[in-house]
Amino acid sequence: MPRLLQLLWAQLSGPGMVLKAFFPTCCASADSGLLVGRWVPEQSSAVVLAVVHFPFIPVQVKELLAQVQQASQVGVAVLGTWCHRRQEPEESLGHFLEGLGTLFSHEPWLQLCRERGSKSWNCKATRRQGPTPLAPACEDQVMLIFYDQRKVLLSRLHPPAALPERQAGDATASAGGLAAVFDTVARSEVLFQSDRFDEGPVRLTHWQSEGVEASILVELAKRAAGPVCLLLACLLSLVSAASACRVFRPWPLSFIWSKLSTCEQLRHRLDQLTLVVSAHRAEGPAQLMRKANTLVSVLLDMALGLLLLSWLHRKDRFAHLAEALVPVADRVAEELQHLLQWLMGAPAGLKMNRALDQVLGRFFLYHIHLWISYIHLMSPFIEHILWHLGLSACLGLTVALSILSDIISLLTFHIYCFYVYGARLYCLKIHGLSSLWRLFRGKKWNVLRQRVDSCSYDLDQLFIGTLLFTILIFLLPTTALYYLVFTLLRLLVVTVQGLVHLLVDLINSLPLYSLGLRLCRPYRLAAGVKFRVLEHEAGRPLRLLMQINPLPFSHVVRTYRLPSCGCHPKHSWGSLCRKLFFGELIYPWRQRGDKQD
Repeated sequence: MPRLLQLLWAQLSGPGMVLKAFFPTCCASADSGLLVGRWVPEQSSAVVLAVVHFPFIPVQVKELLAQVQQASQVGVAVLGTWCHRRQEPEESLGHFLEGLGTLFSHEPWLQLCRERGSKSWNCKATRRQGPTPLAPACEDQVMLIFYDQRKVLLSRLHPPAALPERQAGDATASAGGLAAVFDTVARSEVLFQSDRFDEGPVRLTHWQSEGVEASILVELAKRAAGPVCLLLACLLSLVSAASACRVFRPWPLSFIWSKLSTCEQLRHRLDQLTLVVSAHRAEGPAQLMRKANTLVSVLLDMALGLLLLSWLHRKDRFAHLAEALVPVADRVAEELQHLLQWLMGAPAGLKMNRALDQVLGRFFLYHIHLWISYIHLMSPFIEHILWHLGLSACLGLTVALSILSDIISLLTFHIYCFYVYGARLYCLKIHGLSSLWRLFRGKKWNVLRQRVDSCSYDLDQLFIGTLLFTILIFLLPTTALYYLVFTLLRLLVVTVQGLVHLLVDLINSLPLYSLGLRLCRPYRLAAGVKFRVLEHEAGRPLRLLMQINPLPFSHVVRTYRLPSCGCHPKHSWGSLCRKLFFGELIYPWRQRGDKQD
């Protein structure tokens, strides 16, 4: 059986002498009539879209096909005849079906017939060997493939170039040989707008023959969405114009807003709402899916934010947070004081430079004293500040998390200052030592050519260089120890903020609507197709059932991932270690587009 399926796949993936007839399963029990569809000569395939029932007038059938072709830009034509023998067939019906080929000329002419009281099918395709109707006819070998018309219409076949490597071989045949089938059914949607309850001159059978799928709530929502989106678009344009006005962006405020994660997230939320309420129709399935993913992401984010807000207001948790915040800040400051006092002694038995150690320790202790005074000065207002900031959670959980990240930055600002002081002092000594080391070797750094050149120094320059090198090399361990301790504290704070930013980025970029489609209706996102053999007997046409292979979850996330304002590391591990060793300032989670210091 696997060998048979491989051969069938090879035949389906390209043109050949075997004619592939794609027949919708919804028409298997339809009354006798005409087969309406599209002929794909490149693949030697006939895609049946509907069955036209008796009685009909040939002129009206041709007018209907012309209207469908003009609306869908698909070459729809009469491909052949369909005979369903529910009762004993009459001789006149057989002759009448054979004579329809002269009214609707098409090469090849399909003749499908389902036997009465059995599951066997007869299928043949005839071609005229001459230009005249009386020329002898020859028959082609036919392979009958059943497909679910509704699933094929609603699904989207993804290109093989974007599929994983393990499915690349299968998807190539599927997308290359069967993309015409999906495209034909998708573009012929106008043909499926009529059902058996319509009083038109032509009766059709297709997937919506029993009644066009519709919903009163959906129709009302569509009609109300236009004015609502227009009003929201006007309001958002006013907000965008106000935020871009220079009156609200003087120099200090613009600099501060560029460093706050909350402002960046609010800007991203404004872009999301502008995309959702845009009055322009989606140009394709990809943009439509992006709008749907953005809408679901915003709704879920705001729902989580409202849940967080209700939890905070319940049992007066804002007051509890405010009461716990000051003791925590005091405890952190106290631990930093103990750490500095330990560094001012003999940390781990290391002998430090006493004078420099005392100067640096007292300098940092004074900063901690200023920080404690600032916290106690702000303590009466912390509860009110937290209450007003908590109201922003109604804009979404991501906004609340961004505010949390900014609060962490403000509460650990003294640690950031310590890190900057230590890094600048350590970097200054490292650069000084590297310059003096080049002086000993008779070298210097050429600024214009950005290279090291030879240079001759006199005795005074060498003496002063030796003296400075000795001073710096003996002061380096004390500076390096302070730099190491405060760098570790800074990296701890950055790691916590990085986790918060990653959570914000996950909520902003996760394609929830696409994942919901993949979970509930996997056929909507197609990676390819597979075939199941229904009948394989000698003397009868081979019958297959085409089934849709859903897209893997990982590929759904990669394909429909939304853009995010999240911060991403800009350094590799090697570059990060090099910058840490030379004392350069590290911003692993800077906003995109910011310049590096």
